[in-house]
Amino acid sequence: MAHTDVEKGFQILLESISILQEALDTSFFDAYIETMENLIDSQTVRVIDGVPIQEVVDKVTKMYQQLEGLELTQEDKRKLTQLVLLKGSMNDGIQANHQLTPDGIGFLFVYLLEQLANKKEAISVLDLSVGTGNLLYTVMTNLGLAKMNATGFGVDVDDTLLNVAAVNEAWIGLEAQLFHQDSMDSLLIDPVDFALSDLPIGYYPLDDKVKEFKVASSKEHSFAHHLLMEKAMKHVKSDGFGLFLVPSNLFETEQAPCLTAWLKEEVYLQAVLQLPSSLFSQKGLSKSILILQNKGDHAQQAKEVLLAELPSLKDDQSLIKFINEFRTWRKSNIN
Repeated sequence: MAHTDVEKGFQILLESISILQEALDTSFFDAYIETMENLIDSQTVRVIDGVPIQEVVDKVTKMYQQLEGLELTQEDKRKLTQLVLLKGSMNDGIQANHQLTPDGIGFLFVYLLEQLANKKEAISVLDLSVGTGNLLYTVMTNLGLAKMNATGFGVDVDDTLLNVAAVNEAWIGLEAQLFHQDSMDSLLIDPVDFALSDLPIGYYPLDDKVKEFKVASSKEHSFAHHLLMEKAMKHVKSDGFGLFLVPSNLFETEQAPCLTAWLKEEVYLQAVLQLPSSLFSQKGLSKSILILQNKGDHAQQAKEVLLAELPSLKDDQSLIKFINEFRTWRKSNIN
């Protein structure tokens, strides 16, 4: 069987990163960033104080030229970077909150956004925990395939992950602005049409910074995923939506009352979509997609909040059936 250009690109990119990693005696992620910067810089290998040596430069340059000779679309490049990062994460190890959002979930976000965008030709999207950018870029490239122009904004406090996101954005050729900062700080970002995020789970340690948040806990450190939802929705336009990947036990924790109070006062909770249990290694790790909508002149609380358990994301027929049901629900419940 002939290899596709994505498969060829995966092998070439992974090998070139491995060569640089050894030559520079650095981590996989630093070697990845160095490699992508070289590709962006007209396939020119950066040499500092004679490192890497000329033999390595020649070998890697030839590989870069082979990679650039492949016919790769934006989505092909996005898939390629994801595959390489997944492989590197397996070798180097990465904490749970930094793991890439699986493509199946990313594509589901795309389907939902297409329906909620209601045939808009251009939208803006914000991710306050953008990480390496895979979820945001999955949405942007695939909305592009659907003839929708998506402008992206991403924020993350982790400089390594954000550097990965930055080089990927440049190599893929997307229109995204990235900000290296704590998402709880003031953001120089205009209101967007949509917020989305695979929210990191845990506690936010700086209590004084978030004491004015509606979801903040008065007894302990507040949940970061609660804070990020509230913060994100403050940067969404009136009538705009937020789609968040959250723990399925979101409303069963001690801090749930703070969250539900905010939901009732500030936004409309429109849908809770339980993801298939088969996606998660343990039941306690299962997640759902929460769909929120800001109040506005054209927004209203759904007559019936959609509570759904999604079918297998690998079963195309079941997924198509769900999307059709979602489309019908949307038309009859929200504007």
